[in-house]
Amino acid sequence: MTTKQNLLPRVMSLAVHELRTPVTVVSGYLRMVLKEQGGPLSEKQRRMLEEAERSCNRISALVAEMSEFGKLESRELSLTQQDFDLRELIQELASGMHEGDDRGVRVEARGDQPAPVAGDRARVSAAIKALVQSAVRERGEPGVIVVQCSIGNGPPRSAVVAIGEESIVSNLENPPDAAAAAFDEWRGGLGLALPVARHVIEAHGGTLWSAEGAQSRAACALRLPLRG
Repeated sequence: MTTKQNLLPRVMSLAVHELRTPVTVVSGYLRMVLKEQGGPLSEKQRRMLEEAERSCNRISALVAEMSEFGKLESRELSLTQQDFDLRELIQELASGMHEGDDRGVRVEARGDQPAPVAGDRARVSAAIKALVQSAVRERGEPGVIVVQCSIGNGPPRSAVVAIGEESIVSNLENPPDAAAAAFDEWRGGLGLALPVARHVIEAHGGTLWSAEGAQSRAACALRLPLRG
């Protein structure tokens, strides 16, 4: 008998299997038409098809997130293990983040000491990027989203990454009570990026939490154990 605990990953796996093929077919035909393999296009037709292709790419990205989420939920996803500096990682992310440029929102990385951790660097990077993108989206006016890396108080000693507006980042270094429940991962417009991010952080022995009160949608923080 299937239990509620393992039903969600199975549903996710089935949905991914059923969606992946038609999305791939539609995407392939759109590329062919845009390359005018079926004949010349007017500018109006091209704009319409380009918008359809962007929407198809968003669906494809969501299918990939569903696959990742299902594997993380069922603990079937193997995480690579490598040593890396979390401070260097957020510096790379901040320098490559341009989603808020058109609204005058920029991302600034801060941190004055190394933060050596171990784990799947690519997936930790994707998780933190999703959290930063969420903060950028919630910023309603021009300004700075700070991504601050510091060493938290132990034991055990850990690296803390706080993400949000400058005025509240310093208040995020210590998680509130019931920290895991405080993070709102189900927000529209972000697909499954935030639930996947939470699973990735927790799979590395970490914790994820939000700012309290009215600022909770604009700021969050995570904690990962330091290496050794």
